[in-house]
Amino acid sequence: MIEFNMKMKNIFLVLLLLLSFMSCGKMLETDSEMVEFASDNSLDTPEDTLYSVMGIIRQMQVVADRTVLLGEIRADLMHVNDNATTDIKALTVVPMTDEANIYNQISDYYAIVNNCNYYLANVNPEAQRLSKYIFKREYIAVKVYRAWTYLQLAKIYGKVPLVLTPLLTVEDAQQAMNMNYTDMQGICDYFISDLSQYVGSKDDEEMEFPQYGSVYGFDSQKFFIPLRVILGEMCLWAGRYAEAAKYLHDYLTKTSRPISTGMARARWNVVGGDFSKGTVSSTINDYIVSANSDENISIIPMETTEFNGIKSLLGTVYNSVISNNYYAQVTPSAAMRKISREEDYVLLTERSATKKDTTWAPKDNLPYADCAGDLRFHFNYTNKKFNRDVTSDYSSDVQTINKLPADFIALYRKQYIYLLYAEALCRAGYPHSAFAVLKFGLRNEENEKRIPAEERELAGDLINFPNDAFTTYNTIGVHKRGSGDAECDTLYRIEKTISETTDSIEMVEDLIVNEMALETAFEGLRYYTLMRVAMRRNDNSYLAEPISKRDGAKNAELYEKLMYRENWYLPIVTKAK
Repeated sequence: MIEFNMKMKNIFLVLLLLLSFMSCGKMLETDSEMVEFASDNSLDTPEDTLYSVMGIIRQMQVVADRTVLLGEIRADLMHVNDNATTDIKALTVVPMTDEANIYNQISDYYAIVNNCNYYLANVNPEAQRLSKYIFKREYIAVKVYRAWTYLQLAKIYGKVPLVLTPLLTVEDAQQAMNMNYTDMQGICDYFISDLSQYVGSKDDEEMEFPQYGSVYGFDSQKFFIPLRVILGEMCLWAGRYAEAAKYLHDYLTKTSRPISTGMARARWNVVGGDFSKGTVSSTINDYIVSANSDENISIIPMETTEFNGIKSLLGTVYNSVISNNYYAQVTPSAAMRKISREEDYVLLTERSATKKDTTWAPKDNLPYADCAGDLRFHFNYTNKKFNRDVTSDYSSDVQTINKLPADFIALYRKQYIYLLYAEALCRAGYPHSAFAVLKFGLRNEENEKRIPAEERELAGDLINFPNDAFTTYNTIGVHKRGSGDAECDTLYRIEKTISETTDSIEMVEDLIVNEMALETAFEGLRYYTLMRVAMRRNDNSYLAEPISKRDGAKNAELYEKLMYRENWYLPIVTKAK
């Protein structure tokens, strides 16, 4: 504990330096390039708070890439190859060593926390001008940033000091160093209490996000995390499932801005049922890679060049690009391919007004690589072989992960929110409702056909999706986005032999976890999805088993190490490269 305390002291002392001043990237500039955080500087004008919030967003840029990498590289959907840097390779070592690593700098997260704490301590959220609150939007948004950052810290490190006041002096750092450390449960419980007071209020309805207009082509409202979404995810981690379902449902069904799944999907186009001569098409990725599309709910905006500030470097890790001589550092794993291939693609063909045929796509003799099973992987990943001279500096194996835009990192997509909602419904005791999210999409006119009456009555408003806002023209099951006409798939179902509620809950939960992999692969969510369910079931093998099999055969040594929960987390390190 002494060694840990000294590490935390060093981290907090670093934060004191970060508070002196902070540069905003060109994209996040307002009228000034510097945001001063002096102890005698009050935040009492809209301009002050704008600079401060933009400074916090810049600190979010610092952790953006690692937020994705720490949640993906350590899981089972990606294989780290020999081309990877030492720091990338180190992320797969269990337990991770305490050697310096650019992806393991806890002080960067506490820099966000400290700037949030400073803002919250120096702004009066009740201040008004012309009967309107001046700072309330920013105040709530900054509280949400702080909660999100602590959620990441709990995922990455397990237990951390819960610092809620700004550290401005060495004495402040000393006091923080001596704090007890708070785990995931404690962090979630604190911030659920802290943030829930703003839900359902006039402020929540009218001032959900700060209004900065367009910033370098981005809708700046997307820089912020919806209050109900962060509360829903935290309730899910805390085991407060009915609350999680309500927060997420209410976010998706707000009267002023309902959020349907949309109709984007990947599909086979065949004539006469002959898949060997068919073609495939998709509209999914067009929405994923567009920051301003309604698919992306919350993003971290990134600079387009390193000259301007902090640019995402995920492309050089995931993709074959000229700067890495086309040697990508990671590739989709054998486990990812297996998950995708094992899904069934079902095609409904209308022969006439009265006759419809259902066809299951074959798994072999198809015209495209990786298009067996669910089609999302096929469109997420492309690979081409080139004939290079043996002396060439460039790789002949060129890959692209087609869901990594260079100018932003997505924190929440609407499909991910729907899957979190399904997970919450399932654990709240409504597995058929959760399964309907996957297979059919929730719509009131369909719920009576798909969900048992007893469950509908118990779930009540948690599954109320008004017919005028959620229709057959804007709502589908999430599984349909890659597996065809899933509503016609008689094999994709809750097994009739399952009668016990606990069994049906875990069976549907497994399907949701699988759907998370199919829908959000490579986005930095897989490790924490496995972690959350393993903790919920008190079954460490839920995480250990799939990760130990990511390359096909089971790695028994890795499995045994991951069976110890303390090995799931990164060590706290004070020095970085």
